[in-house]
Amino acid sequence: MIIAIDGPAGAGKSTVAQKLAQQLDLKYLDTGALYRALTLISIRNRVELQDEKRLAPMAREMRVSMDHVEGKRPADRVFLDGEDVTKAIRSSEVSARVSQVSSLKAVRSELVKKQRAMARGGGIVVEGRDIGTVVFPAADLKFYITASPGERAKRRYEEMKKERDDISPKSIEEEIIRRDHMDKTRANNPLKKASDAILVDTTAKSIPQVLDILIGYVHERLEEPGEGS
Repeated sequence: MIIAIDGPAGAGKSTVAQKLAQQLDLKYLDTGALYRALTLISIRNRVELQDEKRLAPMAREMRVSMDHVEGKRPADRVFLDGEDVTKAIRSSEVSARVSQVSSLKAVRSELVKKQRAMARGGGIVVEGRDIGTVVFPAADLKFYITASPGERAKRRYEEMKKERDDISPKSIEEEIIRRDHMDKTRANNPLKKASDAILVDTTAKSIPQVLDILIGYVHERLEEPGEGS
């Protein structure tokens, strides 16, 4: 089974996808981490964010892996060429630039190949922004997770305020709106809900409530004739 979860930044899809994978004993793949890893490489090597000719080969050659490490927070770790970059790829600098890198057609083409290879064999929850529309259009189950910009900004603020004192819910909301616009209007594989995806609005819902909704749909899918046999 392949479960595709798409949605905008800060909607809670990563947290829900991780917990869904754990509860169903499936693998988990955060495709956004690949774009963030490439963005980190570009920053470290001083490569221009629109230099498609240099970034595409870098995307093809970089080695990204993910593992669940108990005792770590977060437990799902991201490794770039063997280095744990879980925190580094979530830095404000990477977050501000990743949409530019992910808008490049050749980069997306290379990373979609990696994503499909990493999910080979199924038994996985895959989350990102074009999973149900581009990466796995024939996924067994698709969800589109969203929330209001204000709610998403509030959640991000709660996550970030302990480490940074130069942010506010308003500034984060403005950044979220800007990134939504870039993701939805980019020419290559824009963020959008797949026609057969189930819309789940997480505004005013807790993580357990959202997880219960998703698991309910998964059980319905498994109970359909021909499934789980």
